[in-house]
Amino acid sequence: MAARPIFDLTGRVALVTGASSGLGERFATILAEGGAAVVLAARRTDRLDQTVAAITAAGGRAIAVAMDVADEASTIAAYDAAEAAFGTVDTIVANAGMNSEGSALDLPVAEFDRVMSVNLRGVFLTAREGARRLIAAGSQDRQNGRIVITASITAHKVDAGLAAYSASKAGVVQMGKVLARDWVRKGINVNMICPGYIKTEINGDWFETEAGAKQIGKFPRRRIMAQDELDTMLLYLASDASAGVTGASFTLDDGQSL
Repeated sequence: MAARPIFDLTGRVALVTGASSGLGERFATILAEGGAAVVLAARRTDRLDQTVAAITAAGGRAIAVAMDVADEASTIAAYDAAEAAFGTVDTIVANAGMNSEGSALDLPVAEFDRVMSVNLRGVFLTAREGARRLIAAGSQDRQNGRIVITASITAHKVDAGLAAYSASKAGVVQMGKVLARDWVRKGINVNMICPGYIKTEINGDWFETEAGAKQIGKFPRRRIMAQDELDTMLLYLASDASAGVTGASFTLDDGQSL
């Protein structure tokens, strides 16, 4: 793996949602390596223990908290636990998400609502609760608030069978821009990362199928991205280096949307 620039996160407290697997697990590990104390949040807390153990064994600081991003009370409780352990969360990675593939003609309304509750409502609740606490802790003077939202190239690229997922990701991109504008004088930066297709728990089985292999073959570089290709952008947006960047949406897709 190529060397990446070093962004010092010493003294920062980061909360990562959806940290029980995939990108969330990777993000939590990378932020801890950068020096941040990390709060790994997910509904499946049993799956967080191994990552927390690995971070602490490497000399980092991390805890696991239960958090259902679609539930306001659960979100508030997770932030309470984070503050009790490390103090105010100043670096928020709203990463939790889910997918429901298939024709819109056959998609149950309940399933559509579930995707929206996690991918859109969940980001709203996560970002809002974090922003409220940052502002109360003096972010306007400190200029230390960082919110990073995981969106997707499907926010602007049309792929069949992803009506609910794509709509939710397009929604968080626009919502993130509005939140950035709302909080621009509060010392809080809000930015979005739009990854291309990366093999994770959500889509891993698909890319093992013949149809999934054909999809990879249609990408300009005929390959799928590795999770570590998002590391540098995450660290940049979480650090003081990105002080002048807010309301931006970054596509990192290895050219998949070209």
